Amino acid sequence: MTHIFVYGTLKKGQPNNFRMFDHSNGKAEFLASAFTTQKYPLVIAGKYNIPFLLNLPGEGNRVHGEIYKVDDQMLKFLDDFESVPTLYQRTVVELEVKEWTGDADGAGRPSPGSIVEASFYSTTTYQPEWLSLPSSESYDANGDHGLVYVTREARD
Repeated sequence: MTHIFVYGTLKKGQPNNFRMFDHSNGKAEFLASAFTTQKYPLVIAGKYNIPFLLNLPGEGNRVHGEIYKVDDQMLKFLDDFESVPTLYQRTVVELEVKEWTGDADGAGRPSPGSIVEASFYSTTTYQPEWLSLPSSESYDANGDHGLVYVTREARD
């Protein structure tokens, strides 16, 4: 099982969260809410208004998201869904736990403030103008940014 940190459309209440619980994709279990220990730019960009976490540690904000435990089938689905390696790459990130609600994976239940590691999807390939876009701490498809996320089903 692999720990994955999601910060965009895969979070609870967001347009693609249902994919985390579609058993045909594999198995996923919500473990915790957390945020990155380092700052990263989280921007909404492109013609589909996709949230991108730019792999530029030290810039932007500490990004809030969720940690899930996923099986190999779900990990393969997520890699395909996130277009690894052409659009995103999966890398390890340190996270500060806000609240751990899932199981402890045999290592004890991390308390709030604990530092844990998980993989996340970030991009090193982006348009230069993305660096001048507003950077957020937390993505919400219905946020006050006014940028409507276009689901895969609604794209060309």
